[in-house]
Amino acid sequence: MLAVLALINFVNFADRQAVPPLVPLLRDAFHLTSTQISYLQGVLEFVLAAGSIPFGFFADRFNRSRIIAGGVILWSFATIATGHMHTFAALLFARGLVGVGEAAYAPAAQSMISGAFSNEARARAQSLFAVGMLAGGTVGQALGGYVGQWLGWRAVFYVIGIPGLLLSFAVLHLEEPPRGPRSEVVPIFRLLRVPAYLVMVISGILVTFASVAFITWGTDFVVRYKAFSLKEAGLSLGPVLLVSALCGVLSGGALADFLHKRFAFGRILTVSCGFLLAAPFVWWAIATEEKLSVLIAFFAAGFFMSWYHGPVTAVIHDMMPRRAHATSIGVYMFATQMFGGILGPYTVGKLDDYRDLVLGLRVAVGVMIAGALLMFLVMYFIRKDGLEHPHLDEFRTEHDEIKI
Repeated sequence: MLAVLALINFVNFADRQAVPPLVPLLRDAFHLTSTQISYLQGVLEFVLAAGSIPFGFFADRFNRSRIIAGGVILWSFATIATGHMHTFAALLFARGLVGVGEAAYAPAAQSMISGAFSNEARARAQSLFAVGMLAGGTVGQALGGYVGQWLGWRAVFYVIGIPGLLLSFAVLHLEEPPRGPRSEVVPIFRLLRVPAYLVMVISGILVTFASVAFITWGTDFVVRYKAFSLKEAGLSLGPVLLVSALCGVLSGGALADFLHKRFAFGRILTVSCGFLLAAPFVWWAIATEEKLSVLIAFFAAGFFMSWYHGPVTAVIHDMMPRRAHATSIGVYMFATQMFGGILGPYTVGKLDDYRDLVLGLRVAVGVMIAGALLMFLVMYFIRKDGLEHPHLDEFRTEHDEIKI
């Protein structure tokens, strides 16, 4: 189950991250400003955010594997269709459909994983799921740069869209992990009464603002300011970010599970420290003029920022009953993608049009630091109220204690 879901995550993020390396080609093909280019990421994030809550709601009530399969099929066809678009409006529409598919699969997949593994191994399991995301995103960037320059931007979407269709059939054969009866689902307003969860959502908005901005504008930045060619950016940054992300996500998951045994807030502490350690290296990448220094700085920043992916899902599921796993992730994704994922690329693009991209990326670093510091407030509430807040006690059952 974990292998299949990780492969789907791989294809999903290869699809998503193939676009940033194509920015110079899309700018020329459609005569776009930087603000308009930010809409490509913005419309996907908007639709993804809007769909996360209802699909999370459905995943806590109905068959998760069928919901995932439907989402994979939809985004695969939408990706292939992207390569056929000839106007900017049609291109935006196709990317919006990709967002619908992604919203269908993510909360359900993460819920299945947490249900299939013990609490003690939860961050490591979610980190392995995130390996697919990070590896796929890196391969997508490399493919976007290489195939885009070789065969044109349209060919990139054909290469990435077809594998998703094949994986959708494997999902239908996955068994559902155990969870409580359907009557024990948690209303959304009860989730938001948990202070640690609410602050974690706000913190997630800030770090997503920065992370998505770095991803969206990173390739364009090194091409315009660091003398990388488009092909060089894809083939040099790709392997560097792949290795750093894989090492970081696995290290972060292991460290988070280790600290969780000693402190109730150990997992969120791992996430916060990762972003604080990454910030100086992002700043270095922005300031340095040497290509080797840029690659070293991106390697270190990617390593520490990747600590986020497994532990953050594990922390949310630690706080929630099993029948709220998908809904709580859906609410978190809605807030972080709607506000952070959309505003990050848009704000940096606006600052680029107003002054330059360097200013925009420096602002993003400051926002990331603010989000990391806010996670210390999450730790305070966990120490005060415990991971299992009394507001949700009536929704917890013996199923929440099952260890597989």
